[in-house]
Amino acid sequence: MNAAQRWLMGVLGAALLSACGGAPEPAKDPAQALREALLSAEPGSTVTIPEGHFTFDRSLSLGVNGVTLKGAGQDKSILDFAGQLAGAEGLLVAAEDVTLEGFAVLDAKGDAIKMNQCKNLVVRGVRTEWTGGPKSTNGAYGLYPVQCDGVLIEDSIAIGASDAGIYVGQSTNIIVRRNQVAFNVAGIEIENSTQADVYENNVVDNTGGILVFDLPDLPVQGGRQTRVFHNTLAHNNTANFAPEGNIVGTVPAGSGIMVNSNDDIEIFENTISDHQTAAVLVVSYLITGRPLDDPNYDPFPEQISIHHNTIEKSGYDPDSEPLIALKAAAQLPALPAIIWDGFVRPEQEGPVVCAHDNGELGTVALDAPNGFAAPDFSGAAFACTREALPPVALGGAE
Repeated sequence: MNAAQRWLMGVLGAALLSACGGAPEPAKDPAQALREALLSAEPGSTVTIPEGHFTFDRSLSLGVNGVTLKGAGQDKSILDFAGQLAGAEGLLVAAEDVTLEGFAVLDAKGDAIKMNQCKNLVVRGVRTEWTGGPKSTNGAYGLYPVQCDGVLIEDSIAIGASDAGIYVGQSTNIIVRRNQVAFNVAGIEIENSTQADVYENNVVDNTGGILVFDLPDLPVQGGRQTRVFHNTLAHNNTANFAPEGNIVGTVPAGSGIMVNSNDDIEIFENTISDHQTAAVLVVSYLITGRPLDDPNYDPFPEQISIHHNTIEKSGYDPDSEPLIALKAAAQLPALPAIIWDGFVRPEQEGPVVCAHDNGELGTVALDAPNGFAAPDFSGAAFACTREALPPVALGGAE
């Protein structure tokens, strides 16, 4: 009998013995039983979480390669950390060839599920949620792979994170698809990562819908080559509830897709509707005004392509003082849907952002480096095209 089977028998053993007329044995505490099952799991094994609502007062961890942690469904196998007293996350995974499937992690004191330095990671049909609604005291991240190679996150749900519902950071070879994200500060964030495909996600009621960032002072830099396509983004206008000082706290409410200092980004064939600030924002880290002391960091976005998106209702109530002032000065009922701050590398040759076939809601280059003195609404800065980026290929991901 493997560890998972022993756990299941321990939880249900008393009832089974009573039904057979035998003397019941004390049922093992489910939280302790799962902890033991994860610690004693063998490579290639499956740890099964039965249907039920199980409470935990400290973190769980999985550090064995080749393990599948599988529940009965994201609404059936519930791991509840509302009473958590110790640990920086609900579940910590630090192993290769791991699959997480069919369970929920609720109300973790820190991150819900952190996956650190993993390889060939699959997250499928998992739910992370803070059930009290958007609050700055919620954990930072729902699904949180960092410094991983080969990440597939699909058919999952992330709700209520005070940073990002689904965050993939400092990683490479990434697919994030068919997920539901709502009421997070950032719905989905790809940060300091390379070769990511983000598609067919439903992204609603976050502060910012999908973020592609590259930030300083991190071990892995030079994020690039992300495709954001075939997503539905709607009314991501939730007030920003990030803890004070967090960089994601600078994201204006009502940002559909936001690119910050990342390169080689293709945004296409998305449906982006009802965003009070902008459908798409492209900015440099320099616009934050924060000190920049990392000599290896490149703060300029480059080679951004935005095309063939369906965009509706954008820029009508911007959550940004410079944009509020611009809207008033230009006497516009709404700002253009696609906004670039205008920061350019001193030796830059050619355009930074290409945008075409995105409807009639327009573009603006803000001229932020010069105090927004001469914003350009003509579209000339965006009049270019770029070659399509190649798809990300993961073994077994079709």
